[in-house]
Amino acid sequence: MRKNIFVILLIATLPIFSYATVDDQKLVGQGKLNYYFWHIYDASLYSANGEFSFDKPFALKLDYKRKLYGDKIADRSAEEIKQLGFDDDSKLAAWRAQMKDIFPDVDDGTSITGYYTPDKPTVFYKNNKKAGVIQDPEFGEWFFGIWLDKNTSEPKLRKALLGGK
Repeated sequence: MRKNIFVILLIATLPIFSYATVDDQKLVGQGKLNYYFWHIYDASLYSANGEFSFDKPFALKLDYKRKLYGDKIADRSAEEIKQLGFDDDSKLAAWRAQMKDIFPDVDDGTSITGYYTPDKPTVFYKNNKKAGVIQDPEFGEWFFGIWLDKNTSEPKLRKALLGGK
């Protein structure tokens, strides 16, 4: 009986996205981020049913096309979150520190995939190997808002990720 309870508790605590690939997910949309004439990354958004909602789990995969430093990615991510309206500076500083610990340096061919599940931790993978987790459930919606919020700094990329919607 105790063993069954343990198994049930273990299964209940697993995030829906507990794997490193998006192979069994459906593509919602994809696009490119260019900065002037540099191609920075290709972005692809996936969900179980091929539709996006912050009320359902999804994955965002970035396939990098040039060298970038992980700490700079974390800094830029924090700036973008602040521009979306997040105003808790101490929490943002904590998130920035966690992102700096998780986000690797990238180069052409590196992929980073972030998995979002409402009210759960955000899980990141580098080239299909777990890179880290940010436990704060509030982080996920703000972080993925960088690409998916209506006030994103990259509205064309958002539209492409949402399948042209």
